[in-house]
Amino acid sequence: MATPSIATERRSPRTNPSTWSAALNGIVTLWYRDVLHFARDRTRIIGSFAQPILFLFIFGTGLSASIGPLGGGAAGQEGVSYVQFIFPGIIAMAVLFTAVFSGIAIVWDREFGFLKEVLVAPLPRWAIAVGKALGGATTAMVQGILMLIFAPFVGVSLSLGHVAALIPVMFITAFALSSLGLLIAVSMKSMEGFQLIMNFLMMPLFFLSGALFPLQNLPGWLTAFTRINPVSYGVDAIRHLVLGAGSLPAEQLGLTVFGVHMTPLLDMVVVLAFGMIMIALAVRRFSAQE
Repeated sequence: MATPSIATERRSPRTNPSTWSAALNGIVTLWYRDVLHFARDRTRIIGSFAQPILFLFIFGTGLSASIGPLGGGAAGQEGVSYVQFIFPGIIAMAVLFTAVFSGIAIVWDREFGFLKEVLVAPLPRWAIAVGKALGGATTAMVQGILMLIFAPFVGVSLSLGHVAALIPVMFITAFALSSLGLLIAVSMKSMEGFQLIMNFLMMPLFFLSGALFPLQNLPGWLTAFTRINPVSYGVDAIRHLVLGAGSLPAEQLGLTVFGVHMTPLLDMVVVLAFGMIMIALAVRRFSAQE
């Protein structure tokens, strides 16, 4: 009769239902905390619109007069204006900045002692990383959704079907980038150090993503950077869904990798794979924290 109790005592914590329940509760709690902080910070919500709006209406409108329609030339295809072309890139910009900078909460929590309390709690380290990444992904996705408000102002028509398709794309992209920010943040000891690294990293990620210009006919070395940039695939997926394949021939404006014209589904496979690698590395870094 003692055998079942011994087996129960020796059960691995990884398979213990109570351990999984605690991990799930921890993930939800950390996710809710980050989302609640975001919802209560109106200055952060409004301020995060500033840079994307400047790029869209000043940069985009200014260059539209000098750059003709993009993507036209084929039968039945009139192309899109430059401001319409960069609109999906600006959506990705809002997601990128919000997701990556969500990692600053880790540095903030470390400075004020909250992270230490979380690390000593009876909670798996992987649950902490996943909870923080999901919180950052949710807030970044909301930012991307809010940017869709400006679609009519640039002549882009979106149906509920478009929005429904964009939500998972933005969430997966945000999760991958939030995991990247988390990986960097967990290694930083100061707010200044995190911001310095992020500012150095953000510009190449954004400018080499195809957000502001087509990725065709670039020099070979520059093409290589755009293909290893995870944001490129997020921008490509959002652009296909926002503008539609009819006005966006893949051979002119879409992303092509090794001769394969990327689709939103293929783009998300790449982004999700990148996100899984980043969250795995972030979990490893969390496990090494004292």
